[in-house]
Amino acid sequence: MKQQVFLSFRGEDTRLNFTSHLHKALKDKGLNVFFDEEKLEKGEQLSPALSQGIAASNLSILVLSKDYASSKSCLAELSAIMDRKQTQGHIVLPIFYHVDPSHVRNIGGSFTTSFEEHESKRPVDEVDEVKRWKAAFAEVGNLKGWHIGGDKSDRPEAGYIEEIVKKVIEKLRSSRSRHVSEELVGIDYQKDAI
Repeated sequence: MKQQVFLSFRGEDTRLNFTSHLHKALKDKGLNVFFDEEKLEKGEQLSPALSQGIAASNLSILVLSKDYASSKSCLAELSAIMDRKQTQGHIVLPIFYHVDPSHVRNIGGSFTTSFEEHESKRPVDEVDEVKRWKAAFAEVGNLKGWHIGGDKSDRPEAGYIEEIVKKVIEKLRSSRSRHVSEELVGIDYQKDAI
């Protein structure tokens, strides 16, 4: 079955709270969601199931949390998602969960340390992979998304989740109608009439 939504997140940071609530809200609206239930093995290679989940989805939600960039698996996943965005127009919606979007865009804060560690632990011939991850990560920081600060002045997470689910449904509907109209010859006249 084709997945409509792919959820990318750092399990240790958000699996048992925000991401699980978002997953439930999306499922309650009848959406097919790829949600990694298993803990991934350490390593750069995406599992075949994750690669297939990304390829089969119409839209990806990236829940970027403070330790997201410390995971090689998360960065490989993010890089694959952003490649698909560039080559196939894949829809990407970022959520900056308790992180400053400018730290993502500029590889600042805790993300600086994470990328420095990745670079220092790689053989010289594999540093290009870290550069690809870094470029994809910074690109996500330039996308419009939701900034959930988590401080006392912030609104409840339930409000964000409701807004995110509405946006996902809206994006999927507009994407679906765009693809249908590209496949149907002569439909534009009828669409205009309606």
